[in-house]
Amino acid sequence: MSEFSVEEVEQRKKAVFDAMSPRRQKHILKKGYDKWDPFEEPKDPIDIRKDQTKRTTQELVREFLQSRSSEEYSNAYGRGVLEMAIGIINDDDRFIGMYQFAHWHQELLKKEGYD
Repeated sequence: MSEFSVEEVEQRKKAVFDAMSPRRQKHILKKGYDKWDPFEEPKDPIDIRKDQTKRTTQELVREFLQSRSSEEYSNAYGRGVLEMAIGIINDDDRFIGMYQFAHWHQELLKKEGYD
């Protein structure tokens, strides 16, 4: 984008934003319009994206499932783990919300003596 002036980039950014659905605009505003770059390079393919621990989705899932006995989980359980790992690595609000709720609920159970 360096071939454009700052004003041209801002005009193009606003044009892209204005052409979006209200739902998508709301998502961008929630994360911060100033931080949003519609012209950034695409993210790495999912198989090489890594979380803060520098693990790929596949590594996270494998490590987690290896920490469980095979009797402890089903195929549906494994699919859920994979979906959560992908969602967390992609910083998807849906999965971040599910994770935070599960963590909050676990703390609530401990607080009320159900652990």
